[in-house]
Amino acid sequence: MGTVLKALLQQRHLQTVSAFNREYNRLAKKLDPTLINCGPKKAQFYRWLSGEISSVPYPDHCRILEAMFPDWSVTELFEKYSGNPADLAREPRASASAARPTTGTNLADVEAVYATRLDFLRAMPPQELFKTARTIDMAGLSLNMLCQQYSDTDILRLLENGTVIRCLFLDPAGTFIRAREIEEDHSPGLLTNLTGTNIQTLERVMRRVTAQTPGSLLIRVYDQPIRFNITLIDSTICVMQPYLPKSRGVESPTFVARKSGITGLFDTFSEVFESMWADGKERATE
Repeated sequence: MGTVLKALLQQRHLQTVSAFNREYNRLAKKLDPTLINCGPKKAQFYRWLSGEISSVPYPDHCRILEAMFPDWSVTELFEKYSGNPADLAREPRASASAARPTTGTNLADVEAVYATRLDFLRAMPPQELFKTARTIDMAGLSLNMLCQQYSDTDILRLLENGTVIRCLFLDPAGTFIRAREIEEDHSPGLLTNLTGTNIQTLERVMRRVTAQTPGSLLIRVYDQPIRFNITLIDSTICVMQPYLPKSRGVESPTFVARKSGITGLFDTFSEVFESMWADGKERATE
């Protein structure tokens, strides 16, 4: 028993990790040269073949897989399959392919959706998202994805590598963070204290930045009804969550969009971020 992907690779004699990654690199050269040599490692690859995964792979892997097997969706590739690999070639796939929306048109840039933030973090750890980023823009409540998932040293390393980071927090001294505490049924001060602590974490990092550090870290706060958690990476990738009534942020669905050649969700939420940032108040280092 394996996956549809395993059977299709057996058809093409690409069932070894070395053969698969040669094909991966060939397609990456056409689609996005930055993905060359970014194929799966051996253990990950064989989990793909066995189906021992909790979610679909990273969006970049999905792009290559869809180019490799254009008649199959990524979800279909990871379905269980125990039949003869040769039989798959005789199964009609045209209707499935025609019915599947394409990224940047019907899906408006969206390339992945996760039921909760925890599902997203398992599939796309911030350490992977941020490690080569040149710009990171974040707006939300407490910005835990950076402040709680990254150490001071890791954030400083990003800055030393030239990353420009802009962080927009819900004002811990404002009105709307207290309203959110009530809505989520928290004890008074819980979100206020968490957000204040996260801001102080970044301020501590800022005190270690020197004039020679090529990157920069900017902090602002805003006091408005909280609607979205937005993270923009390299003006290319957008991670967006709505804030649901009476639900914690970690319970909200998470959408990942990649900027394409048409106006889509990336452009929409990039504009939202820039508008919020312009209205935000500067946060001076204490």
